[in-house]
Amino acid sequence: MKFSICLDAVFEKYDFIESMKSVKKLGLDTIEFWGWWDKSLDDIKTNKDELGLKIATFCTKFISLTDETQHFEYLEGLKASIKIAKDLDCHILISQVGDDTGKSRQIQHENIVNGLKMCVEVLEEADVTLVIEPLNTYVDHKGYYLSSSSEAFDLIKEVRSDKVKVLYDVYHQSVTMRNDPSEKDIISTITENIDLIGHFHVAGCPGRGEIYTGDVDYFEIFKAIDATNYNGAIGLEYFPLEDPVVGLESVMRSTVE
Repeated sequence: MKFSICLDAVFEKYDFIESMKSVKKLGLDTIEFWGWWDKSLDDIKTNKDELGLKIATFCTKFISLTDETQHFEYLEGLKASIKIAKDLDCHILISQVGDDTGKSRQIQHENIVNGLKMCVEVLEEADVTLVIEPLNTYVDHKGYYLSSSSEAFDLIKEVRSDKVKVLYDVYHQSVTMRNDPSEKDIISTITENIDLIGHFHVAGCPGRGEIYTGDVDYFEIFKAIDATNYNGAIGLEYFPLEDPVVGLESVMRSTVE
């Protein structure tokens, strides 16, 4: 099991470069983050290379796909993000799809598909995968359009490119499952759709703390993922309830016991 540490979450109260060093000291070698536009990219690249770290993923610009009038701006933001990704030797970009615009679900669904189809050529040319993320709309992201993992997979099937996949966030889908009876259980959803999943995020649920908090059985989830053909990283994207280094050490122990 390969983990990627989301520095903007796990080390949210700490200096970014020092957090990179902390990850390395723990014997881990992969990080991720959210926005690139608010960071010193030269410092990240220099320290990444010196420390021997890999960057699993980060976010593209937060521009709506549900609103068709923003599609050109979205594509330009994606192109800018791809340029950064190539410079940092990163091959996956995270995308949210935007808030619910108030139009019909069918229209917004079609807008997302059309917007993603616009991106396929530049993604394939750059050999970068874009992963769209369903988020729970009950606790953390009220007003966001996409909460259903089944709709997320439907969107990907309609785009028809292996450079556009789903970011499956176990925390968000656990919250959704507790509130929406149509959301299927975590393990069967993952195993049935693994070829459409380009990245994972995990956090304890409820609470979004370390993965050994809450009641989600990550040991069984990781075992199920291991049994598939998925060879990417699992992103630890939680907000620590204790010192982040201590918490990460406990996370590492909890996955092998």
